[in-house]
Amino acid sequence: MLYSPNYMSKLVIVESPTKAKTIKGFLGKEYKVESSFGHIRDLPKSKIGVDVENNFEPTYVIPAKAKKRVNELKKLAEKAEMVYFATDEDREGEAISWHLQKIFQLPKDKQKRIAFHEITKKAIDAALANPRDINSDLVDAQQARRILDRLVGYKLSPLLWKKVAKGLSAGRVQSAALRLIVEREEERNKFKAEEYWTVEGLANKNSQKFKVALYQENKKTLGKFDLDKNKAQTAVKDIQLAELIVSKVEAKKTNKTPLPPFTTSTLQQDANRRFGYSAKQTMMLAQQLYEGIKLNGRGTVGLITYMRTDSLNLSDDFIEQVNNYLKNNLGSEYTVTGGRKFKKKSKLVQEAHEAIRPTDVENEPSEIKSYLDKRQYKIYELIWQRAVASQMAEAVIETTSVVIDAKNTPWNLKAVGSVMKFLGWKKIYQSNGEDNQLPELKKNDQINLEKLEALQHFTVPPARYSEAGLVKAMEKLGIGRPSTYAPTIATLITRKYTTKEEKRLAPTEIAIIVNKLLVEHFPDVVDYGFTAEMEDDLDHIAHGQKEWQPIIAEFYQPFIKNLNMKEKELNKKEITETATDEICEKCGSPMVIKLGRFGKFMACTNYPDCKNTKPLNGNGEVEEPEKTDEKCPTCGAAMIIKTGRFGKFMACQNYPKCKTTKNLSKSTGAKCTKCQKGEMVEKYTKTGKIFYSCDQYPDCKHAVWSKPTGEYCPECKQLLLHAAKNTIKCEECSFEKTE
Repeated sequence: MLYSPNYMSKLVIVESPTKAKTIKGFLGKEYKVESSFGHIRDLPKSKIGVDVENNFEPTYVIPAKAKKRVNELKKLAEKAEMVYFATDEDREGEAISWHLQKIFQLPKDKQKRIAFHEITKKAIDAALANPRDINSDLVDAQQARRILDRLVGYKLSPLLWKKVAKGLSAGRVQSAALRLIVEREEERNKFKAEEYWTVEGLANKNSQKFKVALYQENKKTLGKFDLDKNKAQTAVKDIQLAELIVSKVEAKKTNKTPLPPFTTSTLQQDANRRFGYSAKQTMMLAQQLYEGIKLNGRGTVGLITYMRTDSLNLSDDFIEQVNNYLKNNLGSEYTVTGGRKFKKKSKLVQEAHEAIRPTDVENEPSEIKSYLDKRQYKIYELIWQRAVASQMAEAVIETTSVVIDAKNTPWNLKAVGSVMKFLGWKKIYQSNGEDNQLPELKKNDQINLEKLEALQHFTVPPARYSEAGLVKAMEKLGIGRPSTYAPTIATLITRKYTTKEEKRLAPTEIAIIVNKLLVEHFPDVVDYGFTAEMEDDLDHIAHGQKEWQPIIAEFYQPFIKNLNMKEKELNKKEITETATDEICEKCGSPMVIKLGRFGKFMACTNYPDCKNTKPLNGNGEVEEPEKTDEKCPTCGAAMIIKTGRFGKFMACQNYPKCKTTKNLSKSTGAKCTKCQKGEMVEKYTKTGKIFYSCDQYPDCKHAVWSKPTGEYCPECKQLLLHAAKNTIKCEECSFEKTE
């Protein structure tokens, strides 16, 4: 709706229509709130858009999809008596306001910048009462990042197309993150399992059972590899025949401080660990909560503060809110006088001044649950609990350690248990894990042994990164910033550099080759220290401590010199092909291992005259097609089992003359709980992501992302699924147990 020509109004511009709708509810009729629908200017897609010969001057264009909106906003701005740029108060938001300002070309006294960290009436009113100018330092930091990423991507990606394969991309943060994933895979491949043994069991005192484990031999504490099979079994036999007497009881009280409120990275990590949400999903849900949810009788309400932040600060108003809430609902013993402050370890905390918290502590999750969808509720509850718990009294835990002598043997057992003396913050924010509950024990008590076992174990390789683990590693190394974690991981998955296996990131063959090329020939691009230093430089620009052009020049000059040299030096065959001793059975030419779009395969060197190829298995060995008794429904030839992009499938033996194929589903052993007829089988999405669905599809559309265990929930009889941290969860209810 456009203004009346005679009506002079105040125009407020934000990025998203949801945010505009929420803010509109707080302002009077003299304000019109409009959305830019995100960025309205950017570097062009068809060319580099950066003049490297003229101090890296960028050329910005208005994308075709944004032109209509920009023209509408420009007309509204010309008619308004005052324009308020109200985009997010971070580098991206500041840049959007700056671009709008440049397009509008308004007089200085007709435009103001307002900023806020939560979308509430109080925050909006305060922002309007305290406008400021656009922060050119934040704009410069955003421009520097965009230009750096354009130079790396625009120059380095074409080299990868020529020397490795088409469609690849490289990026300053993306390639460093990929290196983390590949190096973890290399650690796993080099890993050699070692055997070790433990002795564990159950004892009881006055009918109360508790866990015990072998602790000492001849009063010397046993190390991880001190027991072999024979010694472990000997210890079991000796202890089973011995009298068990408590020789030592130590009880120690410890105070446990609550965790700080969420930052972007810790929210992404916790949501991934608890719910399996990707970083991208978590940020999408948090954005919805920030921009506003419609609550009956209250209009649209912003439920959380800005979600892209690495600050641990909480406002004094919020701390006072929490303090009053705790006194009224739990009691003053759960409060902390003066509140609790947390300090960020990093040298430069980014622009947003608060941690992620609820805008109003009185918006209890249970009270507004009906207005949120299931996923929004989980994220909101997590944020609310973490922020409130951060301001609560310490939890008091009494840990008891008990040493038990096996009389007339060299062995001692140990039991460790803990008792919660005061819940403190744990009354609000629960963490997983079971405590070993001990009966009341004192020195010289006799203990009865229920069972004792010698257990064989093997050391396990370091786990692949989950999204939570990768974000944590990136933050620790200083790679990326709050706004970049989610899009970086999403790009790695979209570009087929990683696949997800059991919710963890596994590098593809192409990723390993690209990483090797970058590490050997462009070490600065993937060097963790260099990438972190560049992020620090961007922070210095944002704080007005450095100029952006010299920083880009310092990076670009050696980078482009090296790139030009590598264009001439690198040979695609040397990078993507490996010689073998195999001879092509069709034409007698040598066979080589080549890199294809979906991994490695063996091919004849006489291509294109000879197109003989052979699939390779996971060990790099030729995988001969497996014959079946099934006939091709199209031509009657035998069907064979081959390996493709997403595992094994059935194909006609007459390929390529006959291209008939048939999917092979991998069984999970779990019956479908919805239709009671089918079985849950492993399948792949179009992007290669594994999921599990009923084999009666399309009659039954039951599907889950996590692998079924083959067991069923004792409470609601639905599927039990493998979850994070060796836990098993029900697909429907809240039932959970450890594996």
